[in-house]
Amino acid sequence: MSDFPGFPPGFVFGAATASYQIEGAVREDGRGPSIWDTYSHTPGLVANGDTGDTACDHYHRYPEDVALLRDLGVDSYRFSIAWPRILPEGSGAVNPKGMDFYSRLVDELLAAGIEPAATLYHWDLPQALEDRGGWRVRETAERFAEYTAVVAEHLGDRVPRWITLNEPWCSAFLGYSVGRHAPGAREGRGALAAAHHLLVGHGLAVSALRAAGVREAGITLNLDRNLPATGSPADLAAVVRADTQHNLVWTDPILAGRYPATEEETWGELITGADFRRDGDLELISQPLDFLGINYYRPIVVADAPYRESDPARRVATDNRYEEVRLPGVRHTAMGWPVVPESFTDLLVRLKERYGDALPPVHITENGSAEDDAVAADGGVHDTDRVAYLRDHLTALRAAMDAGVDVRGYYVWSLLDNFEWAFGYDKRFGIVRVDYDTQERTPKDSYHWYRKLIAAHRG
Repeated sequence: MSDFPGFPPGFVFGAATASYQIEGAVREDGRGPSIWDTYSHTPGLVANGDTGDTACDHYHRYPEDVALLRDLGVDSYRFSIAWPRILPEGSGAVNPKGMDFYSRLVDELLAAGIEPAATLYHWDLPQALEDRGGWRVRETAERFAEYTAVVAEHLGDRVPRWITLNEPWCSAFLGYSVGRHAPGAREGRGALAAAHHLLVGHGLAVSALRAAGVREAGITLNLDRNLPATGSPADLAAVVRADTQHNLVWTDPILAGRYPATEEETWGELITGADFRRDGDLELISQPLDFLGINYYRPIVVADAPYRESDPARRVATDNRYEEVRLPGVRHTAMGWPVVPESFTDLLVRLKERYGDALPPVHITENGSAEDDAVAADGGVHDTDRVAYLRDHLTALRAAMDAGVDVRGYYVWSLLDNFEWAFGYDKRFGIVRVDYDTQERTPKDSYHWYRKLIAAHRG
C-alpha cells in the first residue's frame, strides 16, 4: 500500500450493514412486521419477488459475520437496529428477545475488539405505525424518541456511536413520493410532511440520546453532488431544485437552523404555509451533533423536465421537474451509477464552504459499489472494478481532508451481499459474497484489499 495516501492516526476504518437487508428471521422471537415486510410481499414491487424473510440469515449467523469483521481488521462496525424487533407495535412493551439479540451482537463485537456503531432507523418502520399515518404524522417522531430511549437505556453503556436516521431522503421521497421504497406511497404534501417529521424525530432522538449519556450522537445523510446536464438556464435551475431536495432540505435545518431559501421555488404551494411545522421545531432539529454521517456513491446529472404527474397535489420534484440523465464517457456500476471520484471531493469541500464551523466532524458511513461479480473457477471472487472504486474514492476522500474537511472515519458498504431493497438480490455491494442458497460466505478480492489497507494504516 506504499502508493496509497495515508490517513491520520486514529482514523476509523469500518464496514456497514442494515437490519432488514441481512438479518432475516422476520417472524422469529417476537419481531413485529415492518413496512418493508409489507412492501416486499406485495407482488410486483421488488425484483423477482424477493423479500428479506431470510436475507443473509445474520440473526442466526452473527458470530460468523463478526469473525469476518475481526479478520478484516476493522475498527468499527456500523449496524442498524430493527425497531419492530424491539417494539413490535412501534411502542408499548419491549420485546426482550429482540433486545437480547442486539445485546449479544454488541458483546460479540466488543470481545473481537470492534467498536459498535448503531443506527436506530434504517427504514424498517413498524407497520403498526404506518397504519396510523407513518412519517406523515408527528406521532411517529414521538414514538421514535421513545424507542430511542429504550434502546439507549439497554445498550448505551456499550455502544459509543449512535446514528439517529439513515438517509431520510430515501424514507421521505422514495417512500412517500415516488413509491419505489416502502411504504410505496405517491404523494406530494405527504412526502414533505414525512421529510419534516423525520427531522423532528431526529431532534427528539438526539435529546433522548443526550439524556442517556451516550458518547456520540449524529445522523447519516445521503448527500449528492448534483451536476447540470448542460449549461442551459433550464438545466441550471433544475440543479437548484434537485439540490434543494437531495441536500438542503436536510443540511440547512440540521446545520444552520433554517429552511432552504429555495424551497418555495422547488415545491410551490405544497410547502407554502405547511401546517406540519411548529414553532420550536428548528431549534430541536438543529441541536449540535458530535458527527455528521455521509453516504456517498455517485454524482447525479440533472436535466430540466416537465411535470409528469397530472395531479398538482402529488407534485414533488422527484420524477417531475428534473430528471437524472446518464453521464457519458465514464464507467458505470451495476446500479447504472457513474464513477466520478473527484465529485466526492467536491461534495465534501462544498459542504465545508457552505457551513463552515457549523459542520461537525464527518464520518463516511457508506461508500461502495455494486458490481457484476461472480465466483471464478479458482473459487475466488476477483472484483477488480470494486477494488478500483474503493481505492479511487478513498484517494478522493484524502483530497477533501487535505482541503480542510475534518473526516474521522470511513465505512465500506457493505460487509455482505444483501437484500438491495427494490432490486432484491440482483445487486451485490458486498466485499463478502453470500450464496443465498447455502449462506456460504466468500471474501472477495476487495475484502483482502481492504484488509491490507487497514493493516498498512496501523503500521
